[in-house]
Amino acid sequence: MKYYLFSLSISYQSFVAHYSGAASHVQVVTNEGMKIRLPASRFRPFLTQRGINGQFRLTTDHSNKFIKLESL
Repeated sequence: MKYYLFSLSISYQSFVAHYSGAASHVQVVTNEGMKIRLPASRFRPFLTQRGINGQFRLTTDHSNKFIKLESL
């Protein structure tokens, strides 16, 4: 498995306005500087009235297939 750590801060209004479509993606930059693009739907469980804020860990398999996304 591979792990990627990153911070994310998106206001509720921005997330809903820009990422609510089925084909929308969120691009993040890991703590190591790597750019990763994820479907916005992966972040919906973390959406609150304040938006999405915090540190996250993305876990993938060795072929970079999504396993899980968790808030730290």
